[in-house]
Amino acid sequence: MSVLWRLHRNPAFRNPTFRNPTFRNPTFLSTWLLWLVGFLAFPIAGLAGTAVGGRVSNPVSALIGGAVCGVVIGVGQVLTSRRRLNPLIWIPLTGIGLGLGLLLGSTAVNYRTTLAELALMGALTGLVLGVAQAVALPRRARRRWLWAVGVAVLWALGWILTTLAGVNVEAQFTNFGAVGAVTVTALSGLLLHLLLPFHPASGMWLRSRPIIATP
Repeated sequence: MSVLWRLHRNPAFRNPTFRNPTFRNPTFLSTWLLWLVGFLAFPIAGLAGTAVGGRVSNPVSALIGGAVCGVVIGVGQVLTSRRRLNPLIWIPLTGIGLGLGLLLGSTAVNYRTTLAELALMGALTGLVLGVAQAVALPRRARRRWLWAVGVAVLWALGWILTTLAGVNVEAQFTNFGAVGAVTVTALSGLLLHLLLPFHPASGMWLRSRPIIATP
């Protein structure tokens, strides 16, 4: 009877969602580092986009290559987001956003690849992509319009760094190189944490696993 009384008195027994006080939420650093791993999706996305759409030298290749590239990047971001992003919304909108964005950006600069033109192309591509992804952010996201602006700036930065790193941008890739990918992923992870902090769904004590109180 004493054991049953202790279980009844224990908050974990009475409340199935009682949080274990010893449970440690994942830290900001671990969450950000996991997101940073997602930069690996960028080179894969670039190869996939080029394989399907070819060089970004006309509207069709820009639209198709950008869409394929966006889907791959969207998958990588979902997998490294700690379930903050809904794959059914984030992945297709990232594909649509990057496809339309690359179409707009590349045609605006007439598919030229100077530093200034790639920066402009990146900004326009990122703006369309950022708006699409801002729509895909969960309802609890704060000031989602900052995501649209931030992605526009970051996409321009990605192309600038890729060009300065000596990558053969004349090949008209669908996406910027590894240096740009690491930078964009790292900074976008900080922005995502600002707008959509991580709140773990785990760490809850279920009724089947009550905490036994000490006398």
